[in-house]
This record gives sequence, C-alpha cells and structure tokens, in this order.
Amino acid sequence: MKPVLVIPTRYGSTRLPAKALRLLKGKPLVQHVYERAIQAQAAFETIVIATDDQRIQEVCEGFGATVCMTSTAHETGSDRLAEVTQIYGWADEQVVVNLQGDEPLTPVENLYQLANNLQSHPEAMIATLGTPLQAEHELTDPNIVKVVKDRSGLALYFSRAPIPFQRDAAKPGNYLANQYALRHVGMYAYRAEFLKAFARLEPCLLEQLEKLEQLRALYYGYRIHVDLAQKIPGPGVDTEVDLQLVESLV
Repeated sequence: MKPVLVIPTRYGSTRLPAKALRLLKGKPLVQHVYERAIQAQAAFETIVIATDDQRIQEVCEGFGATVCMTSTAHETGSDRLAEVTQIYGWADEQVVVNLQGDEPLTPVENLYQLANNLQSHPEAMIATLGTPLQAEHELTDPNIVKVVKDRSGLALYFSRAPIPFQRDAAKPGNYLANQYALRHVGMYAYRAEFLKAFARLEPCLLEQLEKLEQLRALYYGYRIHVDLAQKIPGPGVDTEVDLQLVESLV
C-alpha cells in the first residue's frame, strides 16, 4: 500500500492574509507546493489538498488538484488531516504524509524519505525530519524548534528553548558544545490509526505552552521517529518578507 500525501492549507493567516493564494511568479503559493508534491507522485497513491475555504478550492481545482473540503474549526494541521482520513475512510495502516501548504521549496528527496520512513520503524506512529543547527543563534531563537532524540532515533522532546541545557558550558547556549539537538523540519508522516486517535485527545499543557502540537503525541505516549533530512529545505512563507525571498528562489 503506497502512502498518500495531503497538503493542508487555509485562507486565514494572521501574518500574511490570503497566503495560499498570493502569487509567486504568476502562480498562487499553493500551486507551487502542489507542483513540488507532483514531482514525487511516484511515491504516493494520491495527492490531496485539504482546505476549509471555497476560494482555495476553486483555484486548486482550476490547476487540476484533488481537493478535500474540511471544517473551519480545526486548531491544528493534524486535526485537519484526521478529518481527511475519516472522509476517505483510510485503513489504520495507511501512511499519510503531511506537506505544509506554505513550503514550496521542500526538497523532493525529503518527500520520498518520509514516505518510506514508517515502513522501517514499526514502533513509531509518526515520522519527521531534522537538520543540523547551522548557527549559534538558532539555539535561542524561539521561532526555530529544536528536537532531541534517543539512540534509536525516537524523539525525546521538542522545544523552542535551547535543549539540552548545558550546565557546565561557558554559557548555556554555546553552539559548539551543543551538537545533540537538531533543527526540526515541520514535515510529518502519520499512520492513519494515530490520526483517528489524535482527534480525540485533549490538548496537553506542554503543547499549549510551547505551541507545538507534536508534544500532544509525546504526552500521550506515541512514538515519533526523527530522521536526518536528506536535503536541507528552503525557507517557508510566513510573512511578506518571506514571500519576496521565496519568489526569488522558485
């Protein structure tokens, strides 16, 4: 059974309104993401765009994408994927890869990597990626999520804070002394069984404090396998500045 790929996207964005439909070199952002996914279509049974907005639906169907309309009430992307899983009736063992709708520079190699990860790690319900930290300031930047894992590659914790804390370092965020943490890449592969369960789990305090939905999975005892990304992804689009930067790179 091949994995499926879902691109969740929504119209509302506090930092960049109508982000999904903003144009990059004449095409809407979501179309660039979809076309990147199509480059890896050999790995997937189907590719679906999940949205809660009719304007996005019309645009996506206009460039030939399959669209699944979902509720406007979802708090997280995982909740939206859970609804898509229910709508399509995917079996528990189906692997669902999540590609964010604002990541048009995602390397195709990473999509193939995620598509295959859970087959090699039956103990995990979720797979994700990380890359080495490139600069000292990344450790203390709360917009960059760090992850530490055990010797089997399973996530121990995700945080916006510098982890692990270096008690004996000259300063707590000393980059050279901290090569254990990875920079988290916000891409996931899930077993459909987990997505069905996730929608019923109450948010936990860790998730609410850090604003990281993957902490809900860890809190309830689900295992997340973290692989070193084959290629470092390009920047995503969160702001007007990001949009201009990414347009120069696509």
